[in-house]
Amino acid sequence: MPLASHDVFTAPDWWRQAVVYQIYPRSFADVNGDGIGDLKGITSRVPYLQELGVDAVWLSPFYPSALADGGYDVDDYRDVDPRIGTLDDFDEMVATLHAAHIKVVVDIVPNHSSDRHEWFKAAVAAGKGSPERDRYIFRDGKGEDGQLPPTALRSIFGGDAWHRVTEPDGSPGQWYLHLFAKEQPDFNWDHPDVHADFLATLRFWSDRGVDGFRVDVAHGLKKNLDRPFDAMIRVDDGVVDAGDGQHPLWDRDEVQDIYAEWRTVFNEYDPPRTAVAEAWVQPHRQARYSSPAGLGQTFNFDLLRADFSADDFHEVIDRNLKAAAEVGGSTTWVFSNHDVVRHATRYGLPPVPARAGAPGAGEAGRGNDGKQWLLEGGDPAEVDAERGLRRARAATLFMLALPGSAYLYQGEELGLQEAGQIPDAARQDPAFFRNREIEIGRDGCRVPLPWTREGSSFGFGPDGAHLPQPSWYADYAVDVESADPASTLNLYRRALALRHELECAEALEWWEVSTSVLGFARPNGWCAVTNFGTDPIPLPEGEVLLASGQLAAGELPGETTVWLRR
Repeated sequence: MPLASHDVFTAPDWWRQAVVYQIYPRSFADVNGDGIGDLKGITSRVPYLQELGVDAVWLSPFYPSALADGGYDVDDYRDVDPRIGTLDDFDEMVATLHAAHIKVVVDIVPNHSSDRHEWFKAAVAAGKGSPERDRYIFRDGKGEDGQLPPTALRSIFGGDAWHRVTEPDGSPGQWYLHLFAKEQPDFNWDHPDVHADFLATLRFWSDRGVDGFRVDVAHGLKKNLDRPFDAMIRVDDGVVDAGDGQHPLWDRDEVQDIYAEWRTVFNEYDPPRTAVAEAWVQPHRQARYSSPAGLGQTFNFDLLRADFSADDFHEVIDRNLKAAAEVGGSTTWVFSNHDVVRHATRYGLPPVPARAGAPGAGEAGRGNDGKQWLLEGGDPAEVDAERGLRRARAATLFMLALPGSAYLYQGEELGLQEAGQIPDAARQDPAFFRNREIEIGRDGCRVPLPWTREGSSFGFGPDGAHLPQPSWYADYAVDVESADPASTLNLYRRALALRHELECAEALEWWEVSTSVLGFARPNGWCAVTNFGTDPIPLPEGEVLLASGQLAAGELPGETTVWLRR
């Protein structure tokens, strides 16, 4: 397939309005037949990605790991997990993607390492007070024999956020902080070695052709643990004060000093490397991570958490575009990723009652992202899959017309539903095993992709898949959808091709805003209109370019988006 007339690949600021496709490597494509996706599998599917029309791929972690948290427990930041491939395989993949004019973004995990990392093993072996321990956050315990955790902080995955080590002499010893699993000890970002090592890692991958980085837990690196925090709180509690007017763990002002250092490294390259922050912060703080002096972009999860509502979409888009413009950054949009229920399913869930004080009263989407439904049984019969897909197609087409970067998650271009009913014995996500009373885990969106209707693992690989694939995956296979002009896959292909042709300045003007309809125009006359209601409305004037569903004569059906040229 020839390259699009507008080629983002050659632009130095390619990331500002790019379409970035997230690949979860273990579940994308398996070449060697071990049931786990690999780098060669990604390389083999580059023609598919090129035909889809994406500008970049973002790879979730592929580093050596015990998989205590899906690869976010990293043993070695400058190598490839042998189950996924080798550095040579990585170089081949990057070269193949670049030849197809597709940029490469990789995950970097700076908040914590694996407990198998050479630094952490050295820290445990060296003992209390050693320089090796200073690279992590070790504290003496409370109580007569130090048998109690240093504070009452609770981990994201449940239980204490501290774990006690055995000292080299065999005695019970100090405790280390882990905001996530105990296999993920937090780095001490007050230590110069940590700064220097991550700068080396950024250069290592940049020298191998990586174009950008997705920064995991970007808001969590700097911490203030001076107070005892005796109250039993979770580490994600948003109201705790460290005594200096800031949260002790999240979004502290000094974290931006780290990213200023990183920006210096990024600017050593031509074109400069870029980054996007995973930062779950208050809306008025998001733009700090988007500053050109820092990372450049931050994930905007607001649409992911919003109801399928004109009011919600309008507020979220308006606020985020203004915030990005204030710092000269570029905003991002996303509906699905490896951590949340797929949006084709979220939008099809039955209504949920509003929680006290929580926004989003009527629809499944905001406030719980569908996980409560899974926890309570996840019966696919409760999902209106047809409506969920209709809304997902409409929302995505609306989003793809917005200025800023669009992040897509593998399989959403097929309209994949969440694999909701996975046997407990087959699950892999530590969130399920450590916190199953309140957390179902994220395996349902990480099930390997279906490439063919027939064959072993629906074409994912020659000999099965590491997570069970439901039988209905056959209907969503790439070969099935490629042959159907009305499929979600072909809608995405047409939308991305048109987006390249129509791309213009990062601005929009609202021209229709109501409780059920939202429409805007880009500076070149490209318009998007979504009917969020269920009843049809008159079709706005203009040349119809594309629609998320079939248009009736002179009408825009409910839960449908249309692109126009005016």
